[in-house]
Amino acid sequence: MQVDVLNIKGEKTGRTVELPDYVFGIEPNDHVIYLAVKQYKAAQRQGTHKVKTRAEVQGASRKLHKQKGTGGARKGNIRNPLYKGGGTVFGPKPHSYDFKLNRKVKDLAKWSALSHKAKNNSIFVVEDLKFDAPKTKQFTDALKSLQLTTKKTLLLADEINDNLFLSLRNLSKVQSSSLVDMNTYDIVHADVLLLTEGAAKIFSEESEEVVAE
Repeated sequence: MQVDVLNIKGEKTGRTVELPDYVFGIEPNDHVIYLAVKQYKAAQRQGTHKVKTRAEVQGASRKLHKQKGTGGARKGNIRNPLYKGGGTVFGPKPHSYDFKLNRKVKDLAKWSALSHKAKNNSIFVVEDLKFDAPKTKQFTDALKSLQLTTKKTLLLADEINDNLFLSLRNLSKVQSSSLVDMNTYDIVHADVLLLTEGAAKIFSEESEEVVAE
C-alpha cells in the first residue's frame, strides 16, 4: 500500500512510503477487535468496590433470644444480614477485571483495526514533526492544513518527545502514541490515523525483514 508523505502544510513532498499488506491489507477480524477493546476497558476499571460482611459490621455478638420456645424465627446476633445495619451477603469484593489475551490475538486485533482504517482511506503520513519548543498553535495550524481539526486524530510516531507531547496534549480531539505503546482501543476510537514518516518507515523495514525470512 503506497501512501504519499505530506508536509505540515498538507502538500505532497514527492516521497512515498510502502505500508505492508500483512498489517494494513488483511481481512479485518472484528471479533478479536472486540476482545482487545473489551480487555483494554476492563483493565481501566479499579475494582475497588467493597461491602462489609457480618464479621465486619459493628454490633454486639450476643444471641438476641433463645433458639427455641419463643414462637418466632431463630436469630443470631444483631449483625445478621436480615437486620438493618447488618452485614451484606455475597456483596462485591475488590478484584481485578483484567483478563489475558494471547500476544498473537492482540497483534491480530491491531492489524485488523489498522486495516479498517486503510480501507476507509483514514491513514495519512506526514513528515516528522520537530518542534523546538512546545507550540500548540503550530500543531493546530498543521491540523488545519490537513483538514483534520474536526476529526478525532491519533498521532502515531516512532518516538514522542516532550515538545511534541506538550504541543498537542491540550487538544481534546487529538491523542498521541508511540508505536511501542499503540493499542487497539486508541486506533478504533480515532477517526483518522496520522503517522509520522519515521513511524511509517518502521512498518516498511519490518515488512522487508519478514520477506527476507
